[in-house]
Amino acid sequence: MPDRLLIRNARLIAAFDDRNRKIENGYLYAEGPKIIEMGQGSVDYPADIEIDARGMLMLPGLINTHHHMFQCMTRNIPLMQDAGLFDWLVNHYEIWRHLRREGFFISAQTAIAELLLSGCTTTSDHLYLFPSSTAGDMIDAEIDAARSLGVRFHPTRGSMSRGKSQQGLPPDDVVQSPDAIIADSKRVLDQYHDPSKFSMLQIALAPCAPFNVTSDLMRETVRLAREYGVRLHTHLAETLDEEAYCKKIYGCSPVEYLRDLDWLSSDIWLAHCIHLSDDEITLFADQGVGVAHCPSSNMRLGSGIAPVQKMLDAGVSVGLGVDGSASNDSSNMLAELRLTLLLHRLNPTNQKGLSAEETIGLATRGGAKLLGREDIGSLEVGKAADLIFIDLNQVGFAGGLSDPVASVVFSPHQYRAHTVVVNGRVVVSEGKLIDFDTKNLISRHNHMSQEIIEQASRESGVDFLKRTNHG
Repeated sequence: MPDRLLIRNARLIAAFDDRNRKIENGYLYAEGPKIIEMGQGSVDYPADIEIDARGMLMLPGLINTHHHMFQCMTRNIPLMQDAGLFDWLVNHYEIWRHLRREGFFISAQTAIAELLLSGCTTTSDHLYLFPSSTAGDMIDAEIDAARSLGVRFHPTRGSMSRGKSQQGLPPDDVVQSPDAIIADSKRVLDQYHDPSKFSMLQIALAPCAPFNVTSDLMRETVRLAREYGVRLHTHLAETLDEEAYCKKIYGCSPVEYLRDLDWLSSDIWLAHCIHLSDDEITLFADQGVGVAHCPSSNMRLGSGIAPVQKMLDAGVSVGLGVDGSASNDSSNMLAELRLTLLLHRLNPTNQKGLSAEETIGLATRGGAKLLGREDIGSLEVGKAADLIFIDLNQVGFAGGLSDPVASVVFSPHQYRAHTVVVNGRVVVSEGKLIDFDTKNLISRHNHMSQEIIEQASRESGVDFLKRTNHG
């Protein structure tokens, strides 16, 4: 018999369902991964785990739709603190090329731990770096890390096939041949992809970007993904440098390039999409293309502000992503909510701002839509028991509870969830991971990070710890 979970006395349950229900003094009952009943008042059901949620706001688990977990190894590197995307990438490659399988495992554990603590129950990851000198399978290491922490995982088997010798940005020793990429993509799909309801592990295919993948590989990847019935992902329109590169190499804009490759359809979600014309936004809506919005990273690298409100008004599905922790320096979904709200109040193009509930909607229902999931993203009978509690009895929320849901965005306290439940299983309680040695993880991670930075400095002759003058 599956474990039974009963949650009582929630101050407020915000379901984020089609009716946008808000249930005061709410309860929720789940058996195994599935929500069986929820409503107002008291119930008396036999349960293996009971949680008194008095003073708590209950929300659907947050969904992260874009990340590069291995980048946790290189947060806050002084040399790259003020760099734009292309310079930032070129210098980071010199460090990342020294990562080994253990580094991918440890960095994924770190990223996932931080995500879970910030209320994220489902996360994607875009792993496109495969150093030729590394023994072992990097995406397998990340999957092992996800399983060790209990997160719902959507890793993407990424790829780079265009190195410096072919006018790409990355060094040749971190790219792979198209044959090797396709062969391993098939292996990963056959070994890991689980399309069933409440699946904890689904695979997508994700060439990195137009400037480091060949056109032939883009075409072969979309063909393979549709053969297996899985989703596709890549970066697009992140910077003006990218647009100049595509026009120089391909003779067209990044969006036109993807259209020519049959890469604009409802099984695809794209990261960033900052530099889009109105016609391109309309094209995305018509073709069902989704967008992972990464506000922290976009600001951190000075890439620009994505036209999110225009996308939503046009009918484009939008989710949130923390992006890599070397371009965000954090894997915190609650922090991403607040930054999203504030960024889009600037109105640089006279767009209206997002409301607090619209912002949370991007990180719940919006994220589920991008990942092709109908069983997560809202709290409803029959859906997955993925939920988080925010403790409203904290000093940071005092005086702000006339609208408890909005307070999570306007007045976040420590950017941490009190309790996190994934697939009916409690993985965070009282703001701490259950049965996981966080201190040991931090120590191992810091040691490994220092090792690869020092190794890269010795071999490249670049002082990565020297901060360049801003501008």
